[in-house]
Amino acid sequence: MDDTPTDAELDFVDDVASFFAKEGMPLIAGRVIGWLLISDPPEQSAARLADVLGVSRSSISSATRLLTPSGLVEGVRRRGERQEYFRIAPDGWSRMLAARYAKTAAFREITEAGLRVLDGSPPERRKRLDNVNELYRFLESELPALWQRWEAHRAANGGGG
Repeated sequence: MDDTPTDAELDFVDDVASFFAKEGMPLIAGRVIGWLLISDPPEQSAARLADVLGVSRSSISSATRLLTPSGLVEGVRRRGERQEYFRIAPDGWSRMLAARYAKTAAFREITEAGLRVLDGSPPERRKRLDNVNELYRFLESELPALWQRWEAHRAANGGGG
């Protein structure tokens, strides 16, 4: 059995990497996400990731250390094996987005502090910060309902996430 990725699979991996690189993520971390989205089996060793992606094990180690705190990627162990495997967590995308959404209130508070610093300043100077504050206040009020709808949708469709 040949388990070498196809050119089309590697093109997909590179597309995912390019998407996340535009968000400021290192290219290799995006490539790890891309491969873990389509790999068979879903759990991949660091050695296999390095082989498939054509990079060093230390690059994989750095990428997985970056990706695991968000909850998107998780390390798992198989009984009787010392090796760690990595996979997209079953609810990884939801956990990653929930963590981002949880920061909405914190950033809104920062923008409000900035507006207090600019109290008495001309409106044109405050406008950019006012716009950001308004956006974050809106998101903070709307995201809980959106998240509840997502959870209901996910539950109605088998709980994937």
